Amino acid sequence: MDKLDSRNKRKTKTTKSRVIEILLYLIVIIVLINIFLPLFFTILSMFKDKKEIFSLDFHIFPHQWTTDNFARLFYLQYTTIGVNFFQSFGMTLLVATISMVLSLFINSIAGYAFARLNFPFKKIIWVIVISTMFIPGITILLTSISVVSSLGMLNTILVLIVPGLANAYNIFFFKQFYLGFPKDYDEAARVDGCNSIEIFFKIFVPNSLTPMVIMGAGTFIGYYNSYLWPTLTIDKAHSQYTQIMTLINSLFQDINTVGYGAVLAASFISLIPAIVVFIIVQRFIKEGISLTGVK
Repeated sequence: MDKLDSRNKRKTKTTKSRVIEILLYLIVIIVLINIFLPLFFTILSMFKDKKEIFSLDFHIFPHQWTTDNFARLFYLQYTTIGVNFFQSFGMTLLVATISMVLSLFINSIAGYAFARLNFPFKKIIWVIVISTMFIPGITILLTSISVVSSLGMLNTILVLIVPGLANAYNIFFFKQFYLGFPKDYDEAARVDGCNSIEIFFKIFVPNSLTPMVIMGAGTFIGYYNSYLWPTLTIDKAHSQYTQIMTLINSLFQDINTVGYGAVLAASFISLIPAIVVFIIVQRFIKEGISLTGVK
């Protein structure tokens, strides 16, 4: 009887686990459909003309495939801003790439300094740096604009890059990662005649691929998706610095002139860098999550 009871309990547990597993798969499928279905219809609608997009005779695939919506993006100078889509797209990629490289350098070397070096008022400075993580950006927005205006940075590429380079969370992340490095590395390098800067570039940087990729991807996407700051610091007279999110918002405001298909095409093209970045860093994400728990 005991054996039969134990078998029945095992079967019941197995049945429950299978039911739970099936439910989880269903939830995942529903979430994926919810995410990708709008994107699927967006991609198909890019190849439809305006009449077909709003036709009451709904059909999934275009009756007549057209690339006019993409062609329009090459030559159309939008009335609300006056800049071509691909000019803005290229400028946004340039700003995001430069910012990512500079941010990685600044935040990693700052994290190294807090993790390995001793300097006056280190603890006080660290508290000040960390405290900035708890200040909402919107609360210092007007002050930040006043500062960059005083420095003569408004309506320049510098205003898009410089203010966001130093990031408390990134510094904290690098510091925690570098604290996990054995101090024997430092001592051995100093015996060989290396100073602190040489130790950083020769030992710490080459062994920091995972945090560099994770933080770099986050920084790139953050700059690429930026909307409010570029909108407030770049005016229409300097449209050559217009960022992609600002431009897409302008397209929606001028959608009757631009065309729905062209706006959908611009929105989809703007997704490509984010998708590429995710594909590149996905294998580092799991390892990066585990790094946040280091010391």
